[in-house]
This record gives sequence, C-alpha cells and structure tokens, in this order.
Amino acid sequence: MDALRMRRSDSVRLAPDARRVITKPFLPREEIYPDGSSRMQLVLERIMAMSDHDVVDGLAAARDGFEHRHRDLESVLERNFAGVAGRLGHLELLLEPLTAERRLLIGAYFTHEYSIEAAALGNPSIVAAPDQSGVGEGEVRFVMSLRAIGEGHLSSIEFRSGVVDADAAVRLDPASGYASTGEQTADGSSNYRTWFPESSDISERVLFPSGPTESHGMEDARFVRFVDDDGTITYWATYTAFDGHQILPQLLETADFTEFRVSTLSGRAAHNKGMAIFPRRIEGSYVALGRHDNVNNFVMTSTDIRVWDDAIKIQEPERPWELMQLGNCGSPLETEAGWLVITHGVGAFRRYTLGVLLLEIDDPSRVLGHLPEPLLSPSVEERDGYVPNVVYSCGGMIHAGHLVLPYGYADVGAGVATIRVDDLLNRLTSPARR
Repeated sequence: MDALRMRRSDSVRLAPDARRVITKPFLPREEIYPDGSSRMQLVLERIMAMSDHDVVDGLAAARDGFEHRHRDLESVLERNFAGVAGRLGHLELLLEPLTAERRLLIGAYFTHEYSIEAAALGNPSIVAAPDQSGVGEGEVRFVMSLRAIGEGHLSSIEFRSGVVDADAAVRLDPASGYASTGEQTADGSSNYRTWFPESSDISERVLFPSGPTESHGMEDARFVRFVDDDGTITYWATYTAFDGHQILPQLLETADFTEFRVSTLSGRAAHNKGMAIFPRRIEGSYVALGRHDNVNNFVMTSTDIRVWDDAIKIQEPERPWELMQLGNCGSPLETEAGWLVITHGVGAFRRYTLGVLLLEIDDPSRVLGHLPEPLLSPSVEERDGYVPNVVYSCGGMIHAGHLVLPYGYADVGAGVATIRVDDLLNRLTSPARR
C-alpha cells in the first residue's frame, strides 16, 4: 500500500519580512557616573538644553524617517516620553509647560524599532474566524497564528487571515504594512490583558512578551475554537513561555482576536511544551493533549482549564522516525470516526516529521489508529534554514472534506498542505495498517 501524500499549496508561502517592525521603549543600560547621575538622565538633560529651533528640526527628521512605518507615531512618542519621565522621577516634566515638540523628541530618543520576524516566521495554527461575513458559498474565513522570531531569538505571536474555498484551496489576505503590540495592563505579572483597536487589521496585531515568565519569548501558540456546552464560543491557545531559564505553558483567551487575556497554568501535568486543548468538553470536563515528560503523548482532563493534574499516557516512541520523542501538532479535530490528532516525531539527525493518531470520541485516552509512516516530511526545498530538517505545525482545520494543515519548515517560513480526510481515516482504521 502506497504511503499517503499531502498536497502542498503552491500559492501559500510565508517568509520572514524584516520590514515588519514594532516600536519599543529604548532604555539604555543604567550606568551611574561619579556625580551620581545616570546615562538616561544625561541624555534627558542634553535634550532639554537644545534650542527650540533644533528641537523642531530634530522632531521633523524623526517624523520623516519613521512616521510612514508606524500608525499613530505621535501617540507612541508621547507614551514613551511619559514612561521615561516617570522612570527617572522627573514627574515635574509632565507638569512643566514643555512644548509638544520637545516632549515628542524626548519620546523619540527613548524609542527604538524591533524587527519581529527578522530571523524566522513559522509554526502556524489555523482556526475558523469569528466573523464569517462576506465569504462565498462553501468558503470559510480563517485566522492563522504564527511564531515570529526576531533579534536575540525572541519569539512573539503574529496573525494572518484568509479563506479556504469550497475545493479546499487556500488564499491569504495581504498583510498590513504596520505592526503594533497594542495596549497592556502593566502590573508586572504574568496574568495580564492585551487589546487592540477594532479598526486595526488582524495582521497588525502582535502579542509581544509582557510578563516575567515569557520575558525571552512566546512560542508555538496552539489556537482552538472551543464551543462550550451552552454554545458559547471562546478561542483558547496554549503557548510556551520562556524566561531565559525555564519554559512553562501559558493560556491565551479571546472572543474576537481584538482583546486577549493571558493566564498562567498550574498542576502536576502543566509542564513542558505542547499542550493542546480539545475543541469541546467531554463528559463535562476540559480535555487536552500534553507532553509533560518531554517524550510521550498524554491525554489530560480537568474541570478547571487553568489547572491540569490528571494525565494518561497514550503514545510512546516506537517507530524509527519518532524514536527520540513525540508531541502533538495542535488541537484534535473531530470526525465521525474519532479525534484526528496530528503528531510530530523526532528521529535521527533531529529530523522532525508529522504523523497521525485517531482517538475514540468519548474516551480519547483510547487510541484507535496510528499512521505507521510520516504524513509530512521536510522536502528538499524545506530542509535548510535556521533549524534544518524540521516540519512542524501548531494546528489545522477540516473543511470541504480535507485536512487543511499549515506548517512551518526549518524555522524559516511556513506553507499549507492538504489531504482528503476520508483517505486518512481509511488508512487509520484499516486493521492491517494500525
């Protein structure tokens, strides 16, 4: 029996774009000089000593160089001016009759750009969008999340939108030329909110590390469209938070991809990477896939989506292409035959390939089928990059009888592949191929 082959989309290919930049406060290292002053204080004093003419010219040059790269640059500069004044204890600057130009120029000197995808763009997940207005017959609009990697290997979460048509062909909407981190509740904790203007394009919205547990990155968000027992729809995503020393799973919650709530997770099974939440409750409980031992695949259950203690092992490495370790590639997809789970396996030379499991609908700890060969492997064109020999996904969707699976390759870019669901299920339920 021939191995199953996914069909890669020729029209969907995402590559990192170093021109996609956000603004961040620029706070130089705080050297303390012999007279007790700091570097930031001295910079501020130099700007205050500038003539009004030089201030106007300096601000004009800053606007000319950067205004076309950011929406509402003036608000960014005003916010960063206020942050610096407060940080240095120069609160009197907020009350002094400074000209608007001088305030904004101070903000400009303490602002810098960060290229969010200068190094890589990949590891996508895909879900049906909250707003399905305007799509054609047989089409579905989707939201795609992506892991963007910039300077210092710092990861953030980006979004794209698009449509899957009635023939399971995928087309992406053009991405905006702007990017923004929105507004955050600034209490210094790892439980916070981020929100964006409703008028902003979804591709402009960037979830950038804000809490201490994710100070070095937000990695591999696995989004799921969750339908609760009362019909309420919530988009959940687990992602890996990295603080430079340890990794922890954290939870995103949104109803509209405009406002996001970030929460920490706890419990004996809430460890390591790669949690993925099922799209509905089973027997009244939340259910998730996990890999808290860093090797095997587990099914976890809980009555509280933020606390995970109970876990049952469902899969151990057993085939050559997955002998090193296993994991999931996003939330399970419900079919008439069972829960379709895309997995990843790590083999020789740390080569990542994708596989498939089929779990029982009412008892997902029971494995009904296991594809004995990889479903998707790095092609010749996909094997070289920031991390060679890797294909990886954070979640697909089923539409028009097809599995639509976005995937990242070599930690460089991303593509989309499709396959008929019936072909997968027939192979998974064939006694000779389990």
